Amino acid sequence: MKYLLTSAAVMTLLGAPAWAIERNAILDNYANLAQAGYGDAAETAKSLRDAVAALVETPSEERMAAARTAWLAARVPYQQTEAFRFGNPIVDDWEGKVNAWPLDEGLIDYVDSSYGGPSDENEFAALNVVATPVFTLSGEAVDASEITPDLIGEVLHEADGIEANVASGYHAIEFLLWGQDLNGHEYGAGNRAWTDFGLGADCTNGNCDRRGQYLLAATDLLVSDLEWMTTQWADDGAAREALLADEGAGIVAILTGMGSLSYGEQAGERMRLGLMLNDPEEEHDCFSDNTHNSHYYDGMGIRNVYLGRYERVDGSVIEGPSVSDLVAEVDPDLDAELKEKLDASMVALGAIKTAAENGFSYDMMLERGNAEGEALVMGGVNALIDQTRSIERVVALMGLDGVTIEGSDSLDAPGAVFQ
Repeated sequence: MKYLLTSAAVMTLLGAPAWAIERNAILDNYANLAQAGYGDAAETAKSLRDAVAALVETPSEERMAAARTAWLAARVPYQQTEAFRFGNPIVDDWEGKVNAWPLDEGLIDYVDSSYGGPSDENEFAALNVVATPVFTLSGEAVDASEITPDLIGEVLHEADGIEANVASGYHAIEFLLWGQDLNGHEYGAGNRAWTDFGLGADCTNGNCDRRGQYLLAATDLLVSDLEWMTTQWADDGAAREALLADEGAGIVAILTGMGSLSYGEQAGERMRLGLMLNDPEEEHDCFSDNTHNSHYYDGMGIRNVYLGRYERVDGSVIEGPSVSDLVAEVDPDLDAELKEKLDASMVALGAIKTAAENGFSYDMMLERGNAEGEALVMGGVNALIDQTRSIERVVALMGLDGVTIEGSDSLDAPGAVFQ
C-alpha cells in the first residue's frame, strides 16, 4: 500500500526539520498514564478485596451483590491498561497472572455435569482444588490444605504448563463470585448462591470455608500483582526505564500496543472469533456477562494512549504530549483521520454496551442467525480494523522499523479457524 505524505512529512523523514515535540516527553507522559491506570486498578482491587472479605466473614445475599459490584468496578480501569501490552515485554510477561482467559474453571471449584472431566489436553480440568486438599502434580504430592496466594500463583496457575489452568486473576475471581453461566445464548449470567460461602448449616455445595479461602487468596494476589506493576511505571521503575532508554523503540512500543490490541487481540480473538464459532464461552467476561464493558474500555484505552490522556477513577486527569501531537506536527490530516476513527470505534463499541445494558447481552449477540447481534459485533470489529489501518499509516509516516501488529486467524485466515 502506498501512502501520500505531506512535504513536511517527507522533510521530516529525511532528517530535517527535527521534531518540535520531544519524543522523550511523549514517552514520559505515556509512562505516567500507565502508572495512573495500574494505580487505579490496584486501588479498585483493594475495594474488591474489602468487599470479598466482608462476604467471607458474614455471608449474605447483599454482601455477594456488593462483591460483584466491586469486581465490575475494578474492571473499568484495568481494561484501559491493556493498551500497554504487546509493546512492553514487562507487561506481556506479567499479564497472564491477572487477565488470562478462557479458563478451565473445573480446576478451581465444582462445575455442572455437562462440563465433563479431565481430558487428554488437561488432566487438571476438573481437579476442583476447593474440594481437594491434597493432589499430585508432576509426580509429587501437593499440600493444598490451606489455600494461599503462593499456592494459587506458584503451583496452580498454569499447572503442568497448561495455559487453560487459570487459577489467578480477574476471571478466577469472577468465576468464584458468579459461578458458571449455564444459560448458553439465553439471557442471564452465572448465578452462584451466596450460600456457597455460607457458614455452618447455610453452606451449599460443600467446602464453603475453602471456597472463601480461595476467593480471599486470589483477591490478595490480584492486589499484590497490580501494586507490583504500578511500581514498575514509577520514576525509578523498570518499565519506565526500559521505555525511556531508547526514544525510537519507545514510540515503536506505543504503536505496537495500540495496533495489536486493536486488531489481532480485540477485533480478532475477542470479537470476530467468538462470532465465527457462535460460542458464548468465547466472550471475555463470560461468567458475569460483562464482556460489553471489557470491549468498550479496551477501546477507550487505545484512544487514551494516542491522545496522551487518561481520566482517573477519582475524576482527575493525567495528560501531556502524545503521539497525536507528533503526527499532527507533520500530517494534521492523518492525525484528524485517526482521531475520527478512534471516536468511531468508541461509538460502535458503545452501541454494543448500550444494547447489553438494555437486556441484549453479548452472548445473545453471538448466537448463530442473530442478525442484530452479528451487526453489532461486526460493527465493532470493522471499526477496530479501520482504525488499525490508520495506525499503520502513522507507522509508515514515521518511518518506524520494528512495529509488528499481531494478527488473528479469524481475520487473516478464517478457514484455519475450523481446521
